Amino acid sequence: MKKEEITELFNKFENACYVYQDIECWSARELMEILGYTKWQNFEKIIDKAIQSLENAGETALDHFTDVSNMVQIGSGGVRALSDIALTRYACYVVAQNGDPNKPEIAFAQTYFAVQTRKQELVEQRLLDVARVNARAKLTKSEKKLSEILFSKGIDEKGFAHIRSQGDKALFGGKATLEMKKKLLVPDSRPMADFLPTLLIKAKDFATELTSHNVVEKDLEECCAITEEHITNNTSVRKILLKRGVKPENLPPGEDIKKVQRRLDTETKKVCANTKKIKPRKK
Repeated sequence: MKKEEITELFNKFENACYVYQDIECWSARELMEILGYTKWQNFEKIIDKAIQSLENAGETALDHFTDVSNMVQIGSGGVRALSDIALTRYACYVVAQNGDPNKPEIAFAQTYFAVQTRKQELVEQRLLDVARVNARAKLTKSEKKLSEILFSKGIDEKGFAHIRSQGDKALFGGKATLEMKKKLLVPDSRPMADFLPTLLIKAKDFATELTSHNVVEKDLEECCAITEEHITNNTSVRKILLKRGVKPENLPPGEDIKKVQRRLDTETKKVCANTKKIKPRKK
């Protein structure tokens, strides 16, 4: 997501915030528009899912979702009441968690409402952290897919490790996996990818996906042929990076992915704990 897109969305969420019972809240109808939904009926379904998720987590929905009504102008100059829902920060977070993850507005909202201090730079950093964690999870999935393909062709774990190592050597300009782990100060028991910057995690993922595709498409069977395919794909990815001025082996390490994940998890837990609850209205 570009800087200007982040700024635009950040300002939209900031401007939509209002105070209800001394609590920062957001209008469900206004949130619907910011998140790119056009029909209230469709957005209500997401709210219903969010309420169910919240209650499954042991929370009380009425503490975070409360029915309100707003007066809106109609054609003849008159006004009428329009039903709405006041949402706490935690309610907005859960709504975003139940939205379409492919919508950039939803992905942004998940981070915006998870950050307790309303500062754009913190939102930007969390977006980067989320992107890195997601990229690492995607690489794990791609490597598992490749290992399953190779296993079906009779290649064991040792063979897969050799193929992957040769791919790393091609990507990092002749530097083997162990050499790169020492350079990046990666503990012996941890995968190198846990300490790579996001760009290189995605580079490895792309090369791995190419290998999986071509092994199947070309019906490669022998370990040597598959190894050569993986080397070729990593070499091609390296050439793209070099052309753009990026030398993979010279990039600094990223923060331990486990620490990043723990930080994200901690921030997420604080969303509910630090959100004030809406008081039930007196009858």
